[in-house]
Amino acid sequence: MIKATIFDLNGIFIKSRKLGDRFEKDFNVPPSVFLPKLFEIMGKIRKPNAGSAFSYWEPCLKKWNINFTEKEFWDYWFKSEIPSEKMIAFAKKLKEKGIKVIILSNNFKERALYYDHYPWIHNVVDKVYFSWQTGFIKPDLRAWKLVLSENNLKSEECLYFDDKEENLKAAESIGTKSFLFTTEEELEKIVNKYLAL
Repeated sequence: MIKATIFDLNGIFIKSRKLGDRFEKDFNVPPSVFLPKLFEIMGKIRKPNAGSAFSYWEPCLKKWNINFTEKEFWDYWFKSEIPSEKMIAFAKKLKEKGIKVIILSNNFKERALYYDHYPWIHNVVDKVYFSWQTGFIKPDLRAWKLVLSENNLKSEECLYFDDKEENLKAAESIGTKSFLFTTEEELEKIVNKYLAL
């Protein structure tokens, strides 16, 4: 019996154009330059005790002749991200049915704190796990094991959705049915099918 749904956050509940595409269009920084820096920095700032995320970005921005203050940079990045009203409404329905709604996200402190201002993240989501707090970055199996243990769940009682194959494989390896996110409609169909069993 399914007792919980576990979701990645970005790409499912939060939609946005790729940051690399925006930097290319707005500042002429090609993806071949931007993406390696993005992956390098994200690999560091998603962990606990990383310090100020902007301190990692600032030298790159200067090198690319982009004169952002810290606030301007986060506004540029985060304010382009839009919550999915369909996902929020569906999560609310799940919660009303007694199904736990859990978010498991590789994310850094500044971005997580920004998301905290959304009422829905408190009202329709039972618990949010950010890697900068837990120390476990997906696909580390400990990320899912923490969710299971803290919520008194078995892996087979959960459905997991993500937009990255490596994370799906990791969740599957511990017995959690996992699905690649494509659209909100497809996700609803899958969840409703399993809830009807």
